[in-house]
Amino acid sequence: MKIKESANLELKRQFTDEIKKEVVAFANTAGGVIYIGVNDDGSVCGVENIDEEMLRLSSSIRQSIKPDVTMFVSYMTEVLEDKNVIKITVQRGNARPYYLANKGMRSAGVYVRHGSESVMASEAAIFKMTQEAVGERYEEQRSLNQKLTFVELSRQFAARNISFEGRDKRRLGLITAEGQYTNLALLLSDQCTHTIKAALFEGTDTTSFKDRREFGGSLLTQLHDVYEWIDFHNCTSSKFSGLYRTDLRDFPPAAVRESLLNAIVHRDYSLSASILIHIFKNRFEIISVGGLVEGLHRGDIMLGVSAARNTNLSKVFCRLMLVEAYGTGLPRIFSSYKTESYAEIFASSSPPSPEITVSDNAFKLVLPNLNEWQKKATANTEITPVQLKHRDDVMEFALKKGYFTRQDLQIAFGFSQSLALRILRNMKKEGILTSIGKGPAARYIVSKNFSEDKITTHSNEENQNLIEQ
Repeated sequence: MKIKESANLELKRQFTDEIKKEVVAFANTAGGVIYIGVNDDGSVCGVENIDEEMLRLSSSIRQSIKPDVTMFVSYMTEVLEDKNVIKITVQRGNARPYYLANKGMRSAGVYVRHGSESVMASEAAIFKMTQEAVGERYEEQRSLNQKLTFVELSRQFAARNISFEGRDKRRLGLITAEGQYTNLALLLSDQCTHTIKAALFEGTDTTSFKDRREFGGSLLTQLHDVYEWIDFHNCTSSKFSGLYRTDLRDFPPAAVRESLLNAIVHRDYSLSASILIHIFKNRFEIISVGGLVEGLHRGDIMLGVSAARNTNLSKVFCRLMLVEAYGTGLPRIFSSYKTESYAEIFASSSPPSPEITVSDNAFKLVLPNLNEWQKKATANTEITPVQLKHRDDVMEFALKKGYFTRQDLQIAFGFSQSLALRILRNMKKEGILTSIGKGPAARYIVSKNFSEDKITTHSNEENQNLIEQ
């Protein structure tokens, strides 16, 4: 039985410099085994002078890989098909990233395992391994820029009568024990280098821009400015019922607020990419880098499970009464689409629901446009001249028949199923008919509170004019 290469198994015919790269990749990923004396196709060729080869191997790996990986590497001799081979077992190291000493700690020297291959690690992967090794979050690390000002942050604290002196900054995590500003301070300072990019599009794709902006400054400044920009483009549609008016925003303001706060508080600031906001004709999208915190899954956050990536930033926002420390943000976004006012507006159809997409390094939230959804939902239910022409005939049929089904209506008038359903739906909406049961077996009857003087009738001539129009 031939051996096959896999994510944790590598085959080499003989010792080459490539073996050092494989050791680095296994130590940086999940460990693995390297066989020397086995061809790529799995056939065994064996190793001559095995003691000499093992000494050369161990010496080369000890001298060529940094940090010292020798305690995670072991060597032994095995006999396969009556031939001696060397088995190198590599464990996942605890001082990652490991790298080739002559290349340095950069992509050219750091390798990881990807399937059955060892590939160069990205800068982001190297940074992530470095963070895990030192056990220090991005927001806790010393800021490279120590000339920071806090005009907006001071204003926000003053507006809430909260002290913001030197000891408060240290308590909040803006200053280290040595008195230096942290990356959290950089994020909240007026010199923050991270931005939010926002775009308004003409239609449902990115073909045509109507407006685009890039927002900078303190995260608190960005929060305020971006929310105002979104609110300006969050259109309102009005619906009248008698003397009373009901206003409906394209996107529930509560959902917009929570979406924006969620993106700002939970994004991965160790990555330089901006938060992206896209407003289309039919939806609002917000994309933040970082994905989910390690260990969490999509189902967990929908249950309200919260694990902050930026713990200290979350505490500052909580102190400023912008967020709650209970993981209620996403559930609140979804519930904002199910309020009683929306349920009344969407009485004839279910309101739409937000959508979440998660990848390893990004989190995307989509909010449907309620007004566009309502237009689409009602487009097929509005009564047409043809339907109006048949309504009086259906009314007369209902009075004579008593109980009847949709199929009865189709047989009596030769309607298609879709036309019959539209007529019945509109007559129910007008209060003319009442349905009993659901689905194809549903029966219809003239409503008890209905009187013929509540419906506008049309002469044959008027109906013909409606059809011609």
